[in-house]
Amino acid sequence: MTKAIAFNQYGGPDVLGPIDLDLPEPGPRQVRVAVRAVGVNPLDHKVRSGVMQDFFPLVFPAVPGYEVAGTVEAVGAEVSGFAPGDAVFGAVMGGGYAEHALVDVELLAHKPAGLSWEEAAAIPTAAETAERALGLLGVRPGETLLVHGAAGGVGTLLLQFARARGITVVGTASEGNHAYLRELGAIPVTYGEGLAERVRAAAPGGVDRALDAAGKGEELAVSVELTGSADRVLTITSPVAGAEHGVRFTGGSEVEHYHQRAFAAALALHADGSLVLPLHRVLPLAEAAEAHRISEHGHLRGKVVLTV
Repeated sequence: MTKAIAFNQYGGPDVLGPIDLDLPEPGPRQVRVAVRAVGVNPLDHKVRSGVMQDFFPLVFPAVPGYEVAGTVEAVGAEVSGFAPGDAVFGAVMGGGYAEHALVDVELLAHKPAGLSWEEAAAIPTAAETAERALGLLGVRPGETLLVHGAAGGVGTLLLQFARARGITVVGTASEGNHAYLRELGAIPVTYGEGLAERVRAAAPGGVDRALDAAGKGEELAVSVELTGSADRVLTITSPVAGAEHGVRFTGGSEVEHYHQRAFAAALALHADGSLVLPLHRVLPLAEAAEAHRISEHGHLRGKVVLTV
């Protein structure tokens, strides 16, 4: 048996509670990981609340969690490169809030000794989303990218990936996060009324592409105006608002997988000592409901992580 945190119905954070499950057995090209830490993402509470049920149909009881770090405990058939005892991190298709999780080897990476369990668990979702956004937008070295919500988990890694590739980033954030964005190599601007003028002042040469990671909606119209085309804008937060402005939405369902490229980019930054990966809050797995409350409140700098 293994212990997990699950919910039996859609609702608020209080629907989360402890549950015992059978120990999962890895299938072909899977490993079973003894989980040490699991990342908390906005997707977790959106799935739990039911607002994503058309996109993420569930079978109850449902165990949230889409990124974990831990130790390989067992391997399935056709697995090479990973063995019991290996320290790893990776993405899971749900089921991360548990003592044990199954991870496909295509979504798995070895954890360096100098990277903590909590930091490793904070990488997979944000890194994959950042890599995917850069890929789908086709941002090239020398171009300027506008990022809304640049101080969040995705923005934190995307800004670092972009800087390493010679891409200039103008990032929107509250005034209190401007020094943080400069540390990550971005040009900060405050969101709200007059945004277009502030971006033009920050990037006199113009903006080539734009990414919405904030979900406020009004930024999409400004982004289309500044880039000159809805085709140059991408949102990772709102398919409805995106459709209203002719802007593409990406939720990770693309045929192409970006995980290994994303992990490699994050690990390269870690190897040269430049990876910035702040943790907003670390809580024990039993306090998953509180972690969801913190995540839902928003305005986080870095990730909320649960430890097992």
